[in-house]
Amino acid sequence: MGRFLNYAVYVKLLLAFGISGAPLGAAGALSVSLRRCWPGLGGWRPALGLLLLIALALLALGCRGEDAAAPTLTAAATPLIALPADEGPHPAPIEWWYFNGLLEDDGGHDYGFHFVTFKTLGLPSATPHLMQASLGDHQAGRHYTAERAALLPVAAGAASVDAAIDQWVMRGEGASYDLRFDLEGIGLDLRAVTQRGPALHGGTGRLDLGPAGHTYYYSRPRLEVQGYMERNGEVRPIVGDVWMDHQWGQLSSQLVGWDWASIQLDDGSDFTLAFVQNPINGEPYGSYATYIAPDGAAQTLAAGDYALEHTGGYWRSPATAVTYPLGWRAESGSLELSLELTPILEQAEFGNSGIVAAAYWEGAVRVSGVRAGAPVSGWGFVELVGYDPRQLQLEPPLPATPAN
Repeated sequence: MGRFLNYAVYVKLLLAFGISGAPLGAAGALSVSLRRCWPGLGGWRPALGLLLLIALALLALGCRGEDAAAPTLTAAATPLIALPADEGPHPAPIEWWYFNGLLEDDGGHDYGFHFVTFKTLGLPSATPHLMQASLGDHQAGRHYTAERAALLPVAAGAASVDAAIDQWVMRGEGASYDLRFDLEGIGLDLRAVTQRGPALHGGTGRLDLGPAGHTYYYSRPRLEVQGYMERNGEVRPIVGDVWMDHQWGQLSSQLVGWDWASIQLDDGSDFTLAFVQNPINGEPYGSYATYIAPDGAAQTLAAGDYALEHTGGYWRSPATAVTYPLGWRAESGSLELSLELTPILEQAEFGNSGIVAAAYWEGAVRVSGVRAGAPVSGWGFVELVGYDPRQLQLEPPLPATPAN
C-alpha cells in the first residue's frame, strides 16, 4: 500500500545523501521559497542541481502545511484509473512501484523480499528516485536491507516503471517486470509475470485518506516469479509468488503512520487492508480493504466490515529502539473471513536508511484461518510505519557523527 514519505524528511535527507556543501549560488532564491514552506530545511547546504529538482517537487505541493484542507473524494461511477495507460509514471508529487514476494531456491530454502522505487517531481529532464529493498533469509534468521538514490532521466512515454541505479533495475510494462538488486553480497535477478488482472482499490482506484491526502492505487496481487540468486559465488535458481502495488497522488506533510497487509490465500483469493492514522494519538485518517476472488473479481469492503487487530507480542529493535507489535488477526464479517498473521522473522526492520528518517517494519507472514467455516492458509506481508513518531517530525534527530 502505502509507502508514504514525509516530504520534509525525505527531501532533507535526500539532499544530505552523499552531497558536498557546495555554494548554493543561483539556488539561493529557491531555497528561501523552500524554507517558507518547509522551515525544517533551514541550515542544509545542498548542491545546486539537486536542490533545484527537489525544490520544484516541494513547491508543486503548493506549500501545503499541517492545517491544509484535506482533499475531497469526488464520487464516480466509473474507474479513475485506466490501464495500461496509468501503468506508467505520472506528474504527481509522489509515486511508487512496490513488490513483495515469497521465494524458494532449488534447495528448499525460502526467503521473503520487498523492492520499491519512489519517484518525485523534478525538472523535465531528470527526477529524483529512491530504491529500497529487503531480503529475509527465513532458515538463517537473517534480514538484509539496502537502498540506492539518484537523479534519473525522464523516460518519456515509459510503459511502466523504468529505473536503474548502479546494478539495481526495476522495469516492466504490466504483463511482466524485471527486478534486480543486491544486498550484502546476495544478488537477485527476477522476472515476475502477471497471472491475473489488476484490482482498483476503493472501487474507482482513488482513496481519500483525510488529512494524509489522497492517492490513486491499484494492485497486481498474483505474479509468478522465476530467476536466480547469487550468493558466495554460487548461483541457484529461484521461484516464487509476488504481489505488486502502484500508487501516486497528492499526500500532505502531516505526521502519518499505517498498518498494512497483503495476503495471498491457497484457495486462490487475495485480501489486502490498511489503517492510516496519526502515529502520536492514533486518530484515524482513513482505511480501506479489498478482497479479490479466485476469478480475479475485486470487491471493495465497506467501512466497519474489516479489521486488523494486534494479537501477539512485541519486538524492540536493538538498532533503533522502536517497538513494533507482532502478530495480527485480519477479519471481515461479510466474507466470513478470520485470518491469523504470524511473522516469519521478528527482525524485519528497515531502520538504517541514509535517506528516510522513519524506520519501518516490513516482513513476510504465515497465514492461517477460516473462510465461511472452511480452513484456509497462505502467506502475506505486513508493513508498519509510525511506531517512532519522533522520526516523522519535520526536524528529526540526526547522529552526532557520520555513520560508518
